[in-house]
Amino acid sequence: MRAKINNLKSGDFILLVATLVLVVFGIIMVFSASYYQSINEDGTPYAYLIRELIWAIAGLAGMLIMAVVDYRRYKNFAPYILGISFILLVLLMIPGVGTEINYAVRWITIGPITIMPGEIAKPAMILFVAWFLGDKPERIHNFVKGILPLFAICGAFCFMIIKQPNLSTAITLAGIVFLMMYVAGMNWKLFVGTIGAGIAGVMGIIIMNPDSHWASRFTSFLDPFADPLGEGFQVVQSLMALGSGGLFGLGLGKSIQKNLYLPEPQNDFILAIIGEELGFIGVLCLIAVYLVFIWRGVHIALNAPDHFSMLLASGIVIMVALQVVLNIAVVTSSMPATGVILPFVSYGGNALLIFMGSAGVLLNISRHVAKVD
Repeated sequence: MRAKINNLKSGDFILLVATLVLVVFGIIMVFSASYYQSINEDGTPYAYLIRELIWAIAGLAGMLIMAVVDYRRYKNFAPYILGISFILLVLLMIPGVGTEINYAVRWITIGPITIMPGEIAKPAMILFVAWFLGDKPERIHNFVKGILPLFAICGAFCFMIIKQPNLSTAITLAGIVFLMMYVAGMNWKLFVGTIGAGIAGVMGIIIMNPDSHWASRFTSFLDPFADPLGEGFQVVQSLMALGSGGLFGLGLGKSIQKNLYLPEPQNDFILAIIGEELGFIGVLCLIAVYLVFIWRGVHIALNAPDHFSMLLASGIVIMVALQVVLNIAVVTSSMPATGVILPFVSYGGNALLIFMGSAGVLLNISRHVAKVD
């Protein structure tokens, strides 16, 4: 018997179905969750729906392109893509370039298009780490030539993102990089030490800035009902939505909390509306689809034809899984409220394009897995 690369495979069908189910479900729930918000802002209930549909169509095109273009070509552009990503973050620091919303400058607006450099940094870093450790796997065992450069680059990106301020994206980015390094073979003691240092660093930021927004979020997480009309308002409304949904929910479109009670219900806290309208069973079904996506992604990574594609697939799976876990934790008040969206489901064009494009990369790698004759 001999192993050969079958380039004519159509890709992982189960992963494709799971991705499309999540996207379609997300469009439906964005429409439902944003109904009153859209009327309040645009005078029509269809504004968010139309925008989400446009981004979904663009995401589908991007996913198909990423699934067809040989993934091995991506690594030739890895350093340049990372450089462009960093330049975009630097541009946000220039007065007048970025768009400020709710005291944060995280967006660059170009006509009708809004770019989020923090979101772009995630796939850019995944591609770079896969390239950096893929061609020379031994680098992960050399602290000076392998681990330290990645720490420095990740630290620089996280610093720029925190300055927006956007602590949640910085934490997510660092988590992706460190978990990819662990998958690549980083010593587990160093990995645990790094995670511990990261947690200590976040706590240090909060302690050193007791009057900051982050500190208020942390204290409100410990008891959101202590300040139900202030810092704990969004979490309290989220818990009320989940609780009122019960086992089977109030019914699709029948949420009460989305009626201008829960702020921005179509974004970070869309899971609360899902729980209210579709109940605990609906949330479990959604989690089951995510688990299918993650399972197929892990399968693709384990059967990847080379080290680069293994790390690339692992990074994408880590990104999706990490954001699902963090979003559920925030919505259920299991951790301080942060701006982590629910992959494929929350409203947001940049994120939807990135996640659908990333799914296309997984499909691409699955078309090149080794087949034993």
